[in-house]
Amino acid sequence: MTQWYEELFRDYAGKYEKESFTEGTAGEVDFIEKELNHNKSAKILDIGCGTGRHSLELARRGYRNITGFDLSESMLSRAKENAEKENLRIEFIKKDARDFYFNGVFDLAIMMCEGAFPLMETDEMNFSILKNAVSSLMPGGKFIFTTLNGLYPLFHSVKDFINSESIQGETRELNFDLMAFRYYSVYETEDDNGNKKVLNCNERYYVPSEITWLLKSAGFSKSEIFGCKMGAFSRNDKLTTEDFEMLVIAEKY
Repeated sequence: MTQWYEELFRDYAGKYEKESFTEGTAGEVDFIEKELNHNKSAKILDIGCGTGRHSLELARRGYRNITGFDLSESMLSRAKENAEKENLRIEFIKKDARDFYFNGVFDLAIMMCEGAFPLMETDEMNFSILKNAVSSLMPGGKFIFTTLNGLYPLFHSVKDFINSESIQGETRELNFDLMAFRYYSVYETEDDNGNKKVLNCNERYYVPSEITWLLKSAGFSKSEIFGCKMGAFSRNDKLTTEDFEMLVIAEKY
């Protein structure tokens, strides 16, 4: 069965690169570089890389050991085209975030803008992504990712959260399940070829205590959670109920 996120990102690379959130790539890579101490020899894994925007920006800045993977062949195709145009050496491969293993070879793994996590249809699938990430890191390696902040709909009330939701395309039939912290919606959009899509979406929101426990259970020794501002990641931003997303930084034992 094809899931909604697989259908969304089929023939969607062009539209994806025009989304407003992609404008923050350079600023986000500034933060990633600081976390790497500007170590150009670091081995970097980009989970759910999409069209490769973070990998490409890192490569432009001199990082040469980058591997990006995604489930969408069309997104990967655009990523490879982008790299070839700029003569950047990046390994882009097709993999499922729920099923990958690199045996501790990376210094850093990144997973930006809900790249796979937390789009999966079960909590077990989301947890498997975290376990796969830790298994792919060297001891002392870092994992930087963003995910949906469950404090936001809690504080603003589910009713207000749903009524104020603003995303590209048309969303209808909204429902937030408080028992599962899952946000269900019907999303209408068009792909790069002008074909209309009607998608039954299902996204998992997490509260900080859940993320901390999941990371510890997966094998990370330390985790920190911050507020997440597009294009301006910072350790100085305390997570608040006004943050739609949270920025997570974890380290392996």
